Amino acid sequence: VQLQASGGGLVQAGGSLRLSCAASGRTLSSYSMGWFRQAPGKERTFVATISKTGVATNYADSVKGRFTISRDNAKNTVLLQMNSLLAEDTAVYYCAASQASYVRPAQYNYWGQGTQVTVSS
Repeated sequence: VQLQASGGGLVQAGGSLRLSCAASGRTLSSYSMGWFRQAPGKERTFVATISKTGVATNYADSVKGRFTISRDNAKNTVLLQMNSLLAEDTAVYYCAASQASYVRPAQYNYWGQGTQVTVSS
């Protein structure tokens, strides 16, 4: 499966962005999906995951209550709605696909190219 992330940009603290991950090559419903982020000089870290059917979601403590992951399998798309953004949310955001909702990046087989999110304080 090929993944294409989009929707990043520059936003002021307190603002919102919606990231989108579009899949091609295979139906997205075959995969659990995750969003990860990587700030400059830091490791790639877990942000959110969603199960194949969308019933189960999981969030990093740092984004819980502010970010929402969702999916539309009919459109082969996964979304990450980000509200109340903070300067520390600044990073490159990646979507990824795996067989289960893992939280470790190494457990994901397929990755999008990343989209930059910059939050100004």
